[in-house]
Formats: sequence, structure tokens, C-alpha cells
Amino acid sequence: MQDIYTQQQQAISGSAHKVLRNTYMLLAMTMAVSAIACGISMAVGLTRGPAMIMSLVAIGLVWFVLPKVANSSNGIYVVFAFTALMGASLGPTLNHYLAMSGGSEIVMQALGGTALVFFGLSAYVLTTKKDFSFMGGFLAVGLILVVVCMLGLVIAGFFGIQVPMASLALSGAIVLLMSGFILFDTSRIVNGGETNYIMATVSLYLNIYNLFVSLLHILGATSDD
Repeated sequence: MQDIYTQQQQAISGSAHKVLRNTYMLLAMTMAVSAIACGISMAVGLTRGPAMIMSLVAIGLVWFVLPKVANSSNGIYVVFAFTALMGASLGPTLNHYLAMSGGSEIVMQALGGTALVFFGLSAYVLTTKKDFSFMGGFLAVGLILVVVCMLGLVIAGFFGIQVPMASLALSGAIVLLMSGFILFDTSRIVNGGETNYIMATVSLYLNIYNLFVSLLHILGATSDD
């Protein structure tokens, strides 16, 4: 009986290792595609209007298309399309910060901070194998609150009301939330809770993307410009 249990544990561990390997391979490729798309967007001077449309199309792909094809090879094409659109939509934002005094340093600091948080938290989970599934409910509530606050700021901006400190606090909350999601999503892969590497890749990509944008906002808001 013990031998059977040990074999099951080894099988689960091997399966999780395969998902983890495929996830990181696909994540690296999608990050490269996203960076190329962002570079092209910056070079052509994409404006915020088209960038917003690209973001909405990307969200539509993840919500409505990807779940239907996540278990087939077509899911990979959807993921590449999604990350390319997200990368391109980031072009106007990066151009905005690069135009600031010390903009290059701000962008590099945001990139470095994002890499430090992602690799640090991922390494912790991979080393300890700790199960962070208990954070699921907390993260879900946090995500809902963040979305509600974002909508509130958008509505306030529509009426000409600017609340910079609230926006900065929201970015800080998103940094903490995405850090939690990195722990949660990586833990699910390691412990066998996520068996689809395509969906796992999208989750980690969104964590990294939102973490980077939020750090960029915080660093830009606290700069001398």
C-alpha cells in the first residue's frame, strides 16, 4: 500500500514538474513576443485610444476564446495573440514615462523590481513547496475591491475629479495583490492544482504585467518630475 502511495506521489510530482517546465518555457516566449510588440508600438507612436481597444480585445480573448481552446494547440496561438496585444497596448504608457525627466531610470527600476519580486517569490515556492491555496479567497476579494476602486477612479476622472493619492494607493495595493497571486499561482502548479500550462502561463503573465505597470506608476509618481 505504501509503495502504491509513493508511486502516486512521484507521478503527481512528475506531472507538476512537466506543467511547470512548459509554463516557464511558454512564459519566456510570450514575454519576448510582448516585448517585440511593445517596441513596435512605441516606434510607430501608438496612441492611447487604439491601445485601449487592443487591451479590450486581449481581455476578450482570455475571457471568451481561451477557455474553449486551452486544451488544444490552438490555445497557444491565442496566448501569443493575447500577449502581443497586451505588449502593444503598453507602448503609449512607456513612451509617456520615457518622455519624463529620468524616464529611462524609472522604466529600468520598474523592470528590475518586477523581476526581483517575481523570481524571489517563485524561488521561495519552488524551494519550500509550500501550499498557498489558502490565499485564494483573500485574493479574490482583493481583486474585486481593486476593480471597484479602479472603476471609481475612472468615473471620477470622467467628471474631472483627480485623486492622485488614491491612484497611488491603488497601485500599491495592486503590487501586493499581484505578489500574492504569484505565490498562489506558482503554488498551484507545484502542488498539482493547475494542470494546464497554457492557463498557468496566462495567469503568471498577467501577474507580471500588472506588477510592472503598478511599479511604473508608483516610481513615476514619486519621481522629481
